[in-house]
Amino acid sequence: MKKSASTNLQYQSSQRTKNSNFQHSSEIDSTKKQNSALKSFKSVVKIFALIFSGRRKTASKVIGNDDRKNTSKPRLMLSSSTDLSSESSNKNSSKWRFSSSYASSSTTSEQLGTGNFTFEEIYKSTAKFSQDNQIGEGGFGTVYRGKLNDGTIVAVKRAKKEALQSHLYEFKNEIYTLSKIEHLNLVRLYGYLEHGDEKLIIVEYVGNGNLREHLDGIRGDGLEIGERLDIAIDIAHAITYLHMYTDNPIIHRDIKASNILISENLRAKVADFGFARLSEDPGATHISTQVKGTAGYMDPEYLRTYQLTEKSDVYSFGVLLVEMMTGRHPVEPKKKIDERVTIRWAMKMLKNGEAVFAMDPRLRRSPASIKVVKKVFKLAFQCLAPSIHSRPPMKNCAEVLWGIRKDFKDETTPLPTLPSHQSENFPQREKNKHITFGIEDDDSYKFSSAPNHIRS
Repeated sequence: MKKSASTNLQYQSSQRTKNSNFQHSSEIDSTKKQNSALKSFKSVVKIFALIFSGRRKTASKVIGNDDRKNTSKPRLMLSSSTDLSSESSNKNSSKWRFSSSYASSSTTSEQLGTGNFTFEEIYKSTAKFSQDNQIGEGGFGTVYRGKLNDGTIVAVKRAKKEALQSHLYEFKNEIYTLSKIEHLNLVRLYGYLEHGDEKLIIVEYVGNGNLREHLDGIRGDGLEIGERLDIAIDIAHAITYLHMYTDNPIIHRDIKASNILISENLRAKVADFGFARLSEDPGATHISTQVKGTAGYMDPEYLRTYQLTEKSDVYSFGVLLVEMMTGRHPVEPKKKIDERVTIRWAMKMLKNGEAVFAMDPRLRRSPASIKVVKKVFKLAFQCLAPSIHSRPPMKNCAEVLWGIRKDFKDETTPLPTLPSHQSENFPQREKNKHITFGIEDDDSYKFSSAPNHIRS
């Protein structure tokens, strides 16, 4: 009996030892697994840290090297800690901060950097802000052409010191808005620079003047109707992007011919975002704000209610369409009283069936071009509707213009010559027997008499 109890105790003891060893080994295995998982987690964290660090370096890299020409995005970062609309600024500060009430939530933790442009580089690139390099002038500054050290041509906006306090909002606003957008038909931001009391914005250089200069005949050889349609489509695409495809809708608020830059291949780029407004709420119906814009282009409902909407840009675009078809400025003080407001005069001409007389004298008349002018006028007058609810969205305007351009192209493109099935010995009509007469605008529209050898 004692032997049995002793055996039993020995068995229990051995079992406890085994269990203890098993638990100990389990704990070791568990610890190993935890250590292994921790190592894996740390590795992943390191990888993400490296990736994030690489992105931060890429994002903060300034376009000042050979990569500038191939860069498609402005290398700026944004911040939000001070009210953008504040007129005060610290001249010794090299960075501005923007209010979270103005910036989108996705950018509130980022910071706006000046880039690696030096004042000496910009000063040298513009030949000391030489008058020979001056290419434009706006409300708050002068624009110069500059050539950077790597050969890149840029446009440099230099704020006027005497106008800086009154236009500081526009200056900051342009930097902020340009840093939020990227589109083929929008001028691209390279960076900005603050040096003492000098404030500069460096943007993409578009070297063929603006649309108003082309309509006035100061630039180029005169825009044909097809070229004007292409430019109108570019502008419509740019505004559609601002209204629909940015993080928060952007209202340009100053669409006009002098703010449409023309490239060497006659493509349009919308510029000058000093008056632009970003909507804090994408679902908002309007923005209550003080009235800003250019006389002749401004939405009368916006003037009356102080409520800015995307349809305010649509109204300005309607004015611009009429301007492009007539060649006239929105307001012509030297014209007769009933012709001074161009949109009213053009609307009257269309209603009276006399749209051809409202065409820009520089445009060649043809059945196809007259048809285009009539269609564009009709679209423009929809954009100019007194009520914002009656105006089409910009996306619809772009689609209508595409249709007009396609119909015009189909009508004016000659059909391909079909191969002849005639025998070589088939008698041919006599050549050079046609006499051309009438007004000859181009080779596509000639009036000719019957051949001389044909008798009735």
